[in-house]
Amino acid sequence: MKDQIKPARRQFLKMGSAAIAMIPVIALTGNAFAATNAGMRTSMKYQETPLGDKDCSNCLQFVPGKTPKDLGGCKLFPGDTEISPKGYCAAWVVLPK
Repeated sequence: MKDQIKPARRQFLKMGSAAIAMIPVIALTGNAFAATNAGMRTSMKYQETPLGDKDCSNCLQFVPGKTPKDLGGCKLFPGDTEISPKGYCAAWVVLPK
């Protein structure tokens, strides 16, 4: 009976150790959960450059990143975490002051 338990326990410990070892790798890459919503970007005519003084950083829909220069998100682009603060799309709405 003891012989049957040992291999299962060893396998569990190996898998657990491998999972723990992967945590820093995923955390350091930073792009593990980054994504774009290509369909919404196309339909809203998203571009990486501003249109005059209209850019994502002064749009009501923009969800800023950790710092003002970091990529953020958009309330209208579900799942998209790579919106540039200097980008622009047709859904731009001025941020109230």
